[in-house]
Formats: sequence, C-alpha cells, structure tokens
Amino acid sequence: MKLKLFILGLIMLFTPIFANEIQSELQKHNSIQAKIDSIGVDILNYNKIPKRVVFAYNDVDKKRMLDIYDELTKRQVVVYGEQYKNVSDDNELAAMLAREIALVIKSYNGLWGGRLDALQVATSSKKFEVFADKRAVDFMVKAKYNPVALITYINKTCPQKRSDKISRSNLTSKRMAIIYEYITYKYPEFLENNEYENNKYYQNFLLTSLSNRAMLKEKIRTKSTKALKYE
Repeated sequence: MKLKLFILGLIMLFTPIFANEIQSELQKHNSIQAKIDSIGVDILNYNKIPKRVVFAYNDVDKKRMLDIYDELTKRQVVVYGEQYKNVSDDNELAAMLAREIALVIKSYNGLWGGRLDALQVATSSKKFEVFADKRAVDFMVKAKYNPVALITYINKTCPQKRSDKISRSNLTSKRMAIIYEYITYKYPEFLENNEYENNKYYQNFLLTSLSNRAMLKEKIRTKSTKALKYE
C-alpha cells in the first residue's frame, strides 16, 4: 500500500512537468509547421503552380531513403527535423522547399499517374538534379526570396563525394557552380547586391570554387555558349 502511494505521489509530482514539456514541444512543432506552410504556399502561389502540394513537418532526426518515393507519389513535401536544423533563415527554408516542390511537380507527369517520373526523381539522375536546382532558383525569385540561399543551404547540408563518375548525383561543388552560373546570367542583381556576401557558408563556397568561377569568368569574357565542365 505504501509503495502504491509513493508511486502515485511521484506521478502527481512529475505530471505537470511532463505536461509542460509536451505542451512546449507541441507549440514548437506547430510554429515550424505554420512557417513551412506559409513559405511553401507562397512559392506555389507566386509561381502559379496549378497542382496541389501538401507540406508536413516531421521532427524525426533522419529521413529514411525509403520514404522518398511515397512522398513523391502522395504529392507532399516532408521537412524532417534533421533538415530543418540546418535552416538559418526564411530564404534557406524557401530554397529547400522550392527544390522539393520541383521534385513533387515532376511526379504529376508521365505514365501510371506520374509514378514512373516519380521513380526517376527518387533515383536522382544528374540531369534532373540540375533541372530541379535551376527550377528552384526560378521559384524562389518569383516568390520574392533570395536564390543565393540555395547555395548556402546546399553547401552546409550536402557532403562532397570523391567522384561522381558512378554516382546518380553530381558533385556538390559542381551543383553549386551550376547554380551560381545560372544566377549570374539570369538574376545578376542578387550577386551585385549580395546580402549573403559575409555569410560564412557563402564565403566557403567562394573559397572552394575558385577554379570553377575562373572558368565562368573566362566564359563570360569570351561570350562562349559552351557548357562548362565544372569539378
């Protein structure tokens, strides 16, 4: 009897503490969800995307690769806790969402209700990866977000492989160089008045992309139209 009373006392003592923690986590989750919904719908509306996309925040630390195909076929963008931890501002969140939206929109096309194209997206072919990055830049600009944030977000979240020769995706350095070139030609004002100039991840990109940017500079000087072989 005394043991039961002791246990009951402990439950009564700690229940308010647990309740407060749960309430705090719930408020945090709802706040993040609201921000994701707001920016995600901004991107859809400003770009006049006539497809329905659902946004969801999942606070698990790691995204399972097996989830990717289901997310695409369900036409939803799932932001995982591991991803959100690396978001520094609204522009970077818009960068992440814009790219995911580009992937989801692809799943509306093709055979079997888009399942074939969704499967191609899930396997991340190099060609489509470049397409999705460029589409994300366009989406961001039309929704009034800074596309340079796509470079800073990718730089701090995507590891650099030794080689992309047998990989389904491009080297991260190559992806960022292509995005930088795309912004240079299509949206130069964001680089001329660059609010990310002193951002440490952008500074790191500048440091590690010296040879790639030198090739771009020469391409601009000679007015060449050839695709550059970035490294």
